[in-house]
Amino acid sequence: MPDPQAYRIAALYRFARFSEPERLRAPLLQLCERQNICGTLLLAREGINGTIAGSHAAIDVVLEHIHALPGCSELEVKFSHAADPPFRRMKVRLKKEIVTMGQPDLDPLGAVGTYVAPEDWNALVADPETIVIDTRNDYEVQIGTFAGAINPKTASFSDFPAWFRDNRTALTQGRNAPKIAMFCTGGIRCEKSTAFLRSEGIEEVYHLKGGILAYLEQMEERESLWEGDCFVFDERVSVGHGLEPGEHTLCRACRMPLTANDRASEHYQEGVSCPHCASQRNEEQRARYAERQRQEDLAAKRGQTHIGARYPADSDNG
Repeated sequence: MPDPQAYRIAALYRFARFSEPERLRAPLLQLCERQNICGTLLLAREGINGTIAGSHAAIDVVLEHIHALPGCSELEVKFSHAADPPFRRMKVRLKKEIVTMGQPDLDPLGAVGTYVAPEDWNALVADPETIVIDTRNDYEVQIGTFAGAINPKTASFSDFPAWFRDNRTALTQGRNAPKIAMFCTGGIRCEKSTAFLRSEGIEEVYHLKGGILAYLEQMEERESLWEGDCFVFDERVSVGHGLEPGEHTLCRACRMPLTANDRASEHYQEGVSCPHCASQRNEEQRARYAERQRQEDLAAKRGQTHIGARYPADSDNG
């Protein structure tokens, strides 16, 4: 039986002031490679974000290095485990933002919302005066969210500012001092969202500390207000309470999370199409995807990883 604790997964982020993030990249990448760590880390002038996986000892070594970076002593880290490698390679990328909102004048290290611990979250969102907003992308919300939360139906996090501005009056119903609570996977997107709302003049703003992952890890299922699974940006695809892997898989053509019903659809062909993307693919694309899947299957039989394999995107991780 595979060891369910074989790989330690660390989802991390920290808003910090890196004056020269390009100088941090090579030492961090080299350390991860020496420790056989896989995953993705994003570096920008505003901090660090990403998810990595490896042995328990190796993760400790890399986290010690990151904790020593400027402003990262209080790095936000959430741990989980997997029996199989959740990533196949290691990347350390330089970005303009560690999570892309596209608001160049926004300072995420300035005024942000009030952190709410998972054990206090239920009381806040159960208050009828609280406006609860899911700041994740629509495909993430579709497989799970908090009961009663508003889904902005955004395709990417950079759509959130325009959505809020367009819907502000309807959301707040003319209230001068609305109370807004927001959440996301690991905390980074809702932290930046609260900074944005503060910049828009909303004062009473709250966000779930540690995100959905912390809530699912710490809250007993019988007391939970969470419904469904939580999408994660690695090969697990989704997790549930206790951060146990969910039953979703990933469409390798469009990267949408798939349910058992999706996989039973006549439009599903592994590696080629699913109900979300079947109508968007032409015959040339289908043939190309089918050949890629054939090569992946052959590589798997040889115990290898096909270089053309596609893994979950990391652009909105967190």
